[in-house]
Amino acid sequence: MSDAEMIRKRMTFFGWVQGVGFRYRASHAADLYGCTGWVKNNYDGSVSMELQGTEEQINSVIIAIQRGRYVSIESIESVIVPLFPGERSFRIR
Repeated sequence: MSDAEMIRKRMTFFGWVQGVGFRYRASHAADLYGCTGWVKNNYDGSVSMELQGTEEQINSVIIAIQRGRYVSIESIESVIVPLFPGERSFRIR
């Protein structure tokens, strides 16, 4: 995949997103769809995540997270950020 197809998004998820397996599901979905980045809980009850991949891969990860049994995403704030060259995995922080 060329760098021209790759993007990196920083997202903050609001709703029922902590204590429901969100980070585990995000990690599994990122691995499944070939994305790199990280995910972490925030003190305000939201979850932050950076995903790097194609737009299609990133959308697939978000859809997989939304299918979580107890996950209820009310809103997502999202911005495009610079690529992280050489990143090889997805981490739970």
